[in-house]
This record gives sequence, structure tokens and C-alpha cells, in this order.
Amino acid sequence: MTTATADFAKRLDQTAEDTEALLAKLLSDTLLPDEIARPKRLMDAMRYSSLGGGKRLRPFLVVESSAVFGVPREAGLLVGAALECIHCYSLIHDDLPAMDNSDLRRGRPTLHKKTDDATAILAGDGLLTLAFDIVTRDEIHKDATVRLLLTRALARASGIGGMVGGQILDLAGEGRFGDREPVDVARLQQMKTGALLRYGCIAGAILGQSSQKEYQALDDYGRALGEAFQIADDLLDVEGDAAALGKPAGADAALGKTTFVTQLGIEGAKQRVHDLLARADSALSVFGAKGDVLRAAARFVAERKN
Repeated sequence: MTTATADFAKRLDQTAEDTEALLAKLLSDTLLPDEIARPKRLMDAMRYSSLGGGKRLRPFLVVESSAVFGVPREAGLLVGAALECIHCYSLIHDDLPAMDNSDLRRGRPTLHKKTDDATAILAGDGLLTLAFDIVTRDEIHKDATVRLLLTRALARASGIGGMVGGQILDLAGEGRFGDREPVDVARLQQMKTGALLRYGCIAGAILGQSSQKEYQALDDYGRALGEAFQIADDLLDVEGDAAALGKPAGADAALGKTTFVTQLGIEGAKQRVHDLLARADSALSVFGAKGDVLRAAARFVAERKN
């Protein structure tokens, strides 16, 4: 697996580079048909929050899950760019004073600190809607049904029963709407963080028009990876270094969040990550050696330092 690990690192960097270039093109000042104008302040804000940073793990998952089925890389990158727009919009809104009230993101001032709340809200709205413009494009797949399935799955991962629903459960658990509400950490994770990561995995199966068995394998893998990612995030908030994280450490504790660490303890959380890696590896067995890069991705997620 040493070769797969090295291959993973190279492919992750390449996808990040390709995603950066694609997002820069998608967020250029060039008007699309039916657009009237692209206001400079809005475009500058959208570019500030989506270019020049991030590991691009979510686009990577789309590209690599697609590669298992021989899907053209360009199609995977487009779907990955749509997913990254959703992710970046969520970070902008998550950082707002009404949400987590964060000052730093990726080692830089958060967008509302760089500009103002209204610009940040609208930049997030712009990225959200651009995502659905991208994911419906004809060049992703000749079959309109495939594009429809990709779009519907992205909406559900992003919305009420996914990320947005998870965000309001998180705030309720902090006591934002009165008394603190009990938090089911596993369900919260599946929605707020895990839903978009899972989408990165099942998108490849949709693009590749996989069998039900192959779809289920990537679904299981995506769920395990998503939970491992969140536990690693919770551990970093306790044990991580702010400089490496690019944001303040200890934010969860300051907000009184219920996390996997508060429920399982540090050692229990680490053991849970170990178990999830085994589950992810087992899910990928149907793909044989074709799943090696995705296996390495799960280990990267579990062992990351930022």
C-alpha cells in the first residue's frame, strides 16, 4: 500500500490543482447566456472564499470514485467543482456571527471579516446556486437522467435532510434557540459533514452507471469516511495546533458543542476511527486494486493534521 499512498498524494495534489483552475474559470467575469451582469464585489468575494486554499478532498472523491468506472476525468472534475462550491458556501455561512462567529478560515480572515456580513451571505448564495448550474451541464454526461440523478442527490446532501438540517441541529445542541437540545452526534455528523463527503463517493457510482452492489459499496465507504473525517476534526479541535489548522483550536469547547470526543473520550474516539477505517476497507473490496487510492484517502482523512 506504500505505492498506493504515494499515488494518492500525487493524485490529491493534481485534483486540487485541476479544481483550482476549473473554479477560476467558472468564477471568471465572463458572462454566461441569460446572465445580465457579474457584479465585481460579489465575484471578488466568491473567488476569495473558494480559490487559493483547501485540500479539495470532496472533488477528489468524485474524481476517484468516477475513475473506478472509467468515467472521463473532465466529467468528474465538473461534478467535483459543483460539490466544492456547496462546501465553500457552507463555510462562508458557518463562519458568520449568527452561526460560529469565526475570525479565521484557512489561515486568512473569514469573508465577513474581510468584507461584511451582507457580502458574505450573498457570496454564499452565489456559490450555492452556481453549484446547480454546473452539475446540470450537458458535458457532464450525455444521458439527462444521469445529470438529473446527480442534481437530486446533491440537493438532498446539501439541504434539509443533509448539511443544512445538520447545521440547525448543531445550533440547537448549543442552546441557540433556548435550552440545549439533546444531540445525536452520529446523526448530526451524517447530516452536517458526512452528507457532502458521501455525495463525493456516490457521485462516481451515478456517473459510472454502476450496479446496485457497486453503488452500495461506495455508499458504505462514503458513510465510514464521513464519520472518520468528523471524528478526526473533533480530535484536532482538542489536540490540534491553531497554526496548522488555519483556524482557532478549541472552538467546539468554547461553543459547548457535543462532539464524538465529548461522548467517547479521546481514546474511544481514536478507536472508533480505527474501526471505521476497517469498515471503509471492507466496503471497497468489491473493486479490488481499483479501490486502493480510495483506501489511502480514508487513511489520510483519519490521520490528517489540519
